[in-house]
Amino acid sequence: MSKRNLTRIAIVNNDKCKPSRCQQECRKCCPVVRMGKLCIEVTPTDKMAYISEELCVGDRCGICSKKCPFGAITMVNLPTNLDRHTTHRYGANSFKLHRLPTPRTGVVLGLVGTNGIGKTTALKILSGKMKPNLGRFDNEPEWTEILTTFRGSELQNYFKKIVEDDLKSITKPQYVDQIIRAIPEGTVREYLSKKDSLGVMDKISRELDLVHVLDRNIIHLSGGELQRFAIAMLCVQKADIYIFDEPSSYLDVKQRLKSAQAIRDLVQHDRYIITVEHDLSVLDYLSDFICCLYGVPGINIFLDGYIPPENMRFRETSLNFRVSETANKEEVKRFCRYDYPHMRKQIGTFQMEIMEGQFTDSEIIVMMGENGTGKTTFIRMLAGLLQPDEGGPVPRLNVSYKPQKIIPKFEGTVRQLFHTKIRDAYVNPQFIADVMRPLKIDDIIDQELSHISGGELQRVALTLCLGKPADVYLIDEPSAYLDSEQRIHAARVIKRYILHAKKTAFVVEHDFLMATYLADRVVVFEGMPGIETKANTPKTLLEGVNKFLQSLDITFRRDPNNFRPRINKLNGVKDCEQKKSETRIRNDCPETNWVIKN
Repeated sequence: MSKRNLTRIAIVNNDKCKPSRCQQECRKCCPVVRMGKLCIEVTPTDKMAYISEELCVGDRCGICSKKCPFGAITMVNLPTNLDRHTTHRYGANSFKLHRLPTPRTGVVLGLVGTNGIGKTTALKILSGKMKPNLGRFDNEPEWTEILTTFRGSELQNYFKKIVEDDLKSITKPQYVDQIIRAIPEGTVREYLSKKDSLGVMDKISRELDLVHVLDRNIIHLSGGELQRFAIAMLCVQKADIYIFDEPSSYLDVKQRLKSAQAIRDLVQHDRYIITVEHDLSVLDYLSDFICCLYGVPGINIFLDGYIPPENMRFRETSLNFRVSETANKEEVKRFCRYDYPHMRKQIGTFQMEIMEGQFTDSEIIVMMGENGTGKTTFIRMLAGLLQPDEGGPVPRLNVSYKPQKIIPKFEGTVRQLFHTKIRDAYVNPQFIADVMRPLKIDDIIDQELSHISGGELQRVALTLCLGKPADVYLIDEPSAYLDSEQRIHAARVIKRYILHAKKTAFVVEHDFLMATYLADRVVVFEGMPGIETKANTPKTLLEGVNKFLQSLDITFRRDPNNFRPRINKLNGVKDCEQKKSETRIRNDCPETNWVIKN
């Protein structure tokens, strides 16, 4: 940002900028360059363009962002008073982190925001692992200057304690599957007992369902077991700062709530607890205070995309969770009805029973249940990849299947993959408008498949699944690796595509917001995970959700502004009121039919 406190700055995307493949349109069209000043410097041999922040008049121009053929330059709106609040910056023409969330003792602080917005950077600074450079990446300040900068705020005392080694910080990493690479072999019991400075290993093991894996080697744990192990490792240690980076990944709804309660049990008057979470229901249930983007509290502000105190919009559209987004059931014309029979399947010692059911076109059926209850097994049976031991056969239909775990084997770019797998769909204007554009596939379409992140890979897999002509789309955990905003966009894409194409989708999803947004009907899985389970007949959304909530012993209400489902705090006033009146789901929005009693 220039000394004139511009309200817009130019950001160059390193992945998109390709000077060797363009005519340097940004430099040629820049009015400041035409005046003889080196505002934009770029040659065909450069890796990326450099834009002078001192000379750029982004608040009155922005021509370069429109002329760039790869969309590598974006103009970012900023409040005019942020220049003196820059906390950290990695380099020129890159994003700045303005301000910091302020941790408080005795409460849980939740952070929410899109991927790449600076949450991980903020966590590194708050944990003491990174020193904030106040935006001076080429001349880092000393701690005395940093403490002076934060003078008068709670962060000054916080950083002062960190500098004086008065605070012990421990962090649960974002990618728990990398734990097995970072630590030597050993059992869960060995690691927990070694770190158990609070003497609560047995209690935490029971709360997080780790008792049956205590004697198992770390390298043999599944993703969900690794996640619960990582959370337990923090819960058994004595520390001043506890940081949990995405604690719900790989966990089912029940496990997410148990983990959230274990984290809340850490709250004490002298402890700081910070968590980053993309499942907004869990974040709301877990946190006492929420910070998003510029440190303004509230999930609703994140969903609205607008910060009233700053009079600033950071997203063009608001996000809401209206259940009847498309149409009422009576208004949707259905042409096909299919039946699947009563079936049984045994895999090793695991036995599963599937009650008979029906499904139609223009319908999404969401499968709800704990991990290990057979949701993926059911999906694979519908896809014809597994045959039932009793009952059957399932309807013979063309199916498109997005698996739970995505392992890219294709060598080449995303565009080449689409050309090979969905040649007709990915150039179809309607498919581009309905699927590819909302999922922002254009941003990664020319990147090598082996170089894209987990969230980008998830969006590619979802595009491949919907791009294949089929009668039934089987989608296993579409929210994995996506941030909060991307999950909502993905849910909208799936819902609109299934309705407009008059197809059927079976979706396995643990994010409650995404599941309730998608579902027309619900299949509830019950029983003992990994031993004996049953998939019930598809029920209406309200009946199915109510049955599922009963098994979790929780209550929900809908937010009156954006209609998102909100988990009531355990034993809170609203939780007790709804349980007393036997209302598991309470509706505060008269235009939606979200009221059902036991």
